Amino acid sequence: MDLGIDGRVVLVTGASGDIGGAIAEAFAREGALVAAGWHGNQDRAQAVVDRATRAGGKAMAVRIDQRDSASTSSAVREVGQTLGEIAVLVANAVSWPTWDPETRETLTDGLTTNVTGTLSLVEAVLPGMRTSGWGRLVFISSDVVEQPMPAGVAYPAAKGALETAAKVLAVREARHGVLTNVVRPGFTLTERALTTPGFGREAIDSEGAKTPTGRICTPEDVASAVAYLGSAANGHVNGEVLSVAGGRHLTR
Repeated sequence: MDLGIDGRVVLVTGASGDIGGAIAEAFAREGALVAAGWHGNQDRAQAVVDRATRAGGKAMAVRIDQRDSASTSSAVREVGQTLGEIAVLVANAVSWPTWDPETRETLTDGLTTNVTGTLSLVEAVLPGMRTSGWGRLVFISSDVVEQPMPAGVAYPAAKGALETAAKVLAVREARHGVLTNVVRPGFTLTERALTTPGFGREAIDSEGAKTPTGRICTPEDVASAVAYLGSAANGHVNGEVLSVAGGRHLTR
């Protein structure tokens, strides 16, 4: 299927991670001009840029600190000057607050990075999308919104807030040609899942056995869904939350 995004500019935040990197590469394979947003690991972001370029797209790495509105505005300007006006924003960057009982500091940091920072980016890219009459916003959420883990408030609260914000944007911006949707991955096979205490291979195998498809989600599964929703092939899906979890919610 031709997704109709050849030559369009796509900004993927959190592209130095496994999911963000897979999303950036998926758009690059379709000929998009990809900006790989990063904050903590420039080397990994550059590796994504290199792979995206080999996949057929033009790509760049751009540093974004979502705790700082000046940084988000600067990043959007830099992408615009280098690649052109941003047509697709994939809000994938995430802060992982401590799993210990939250203090005001960890709650504030989690909500500022995950919610306020994302909406600052949306505010920065919307004028260009409205002017062109075309745009796609895709927010990456998590199934912890509906299946909370017994620890940590900031992360699921932030993802729930983003899902609500996406629905508001879907109503408000569709008349400008901007469609907004959410992708909600389930437990995903990432480096973090393999190495975080309490997760690891045993948890991965256990979750896979409970999932109708017989396995957990991969970054590539998420990337395929995001690439469609962020493309011209999606002409009328707006305000939806798409679960990419192999039907795991049906067996809980």
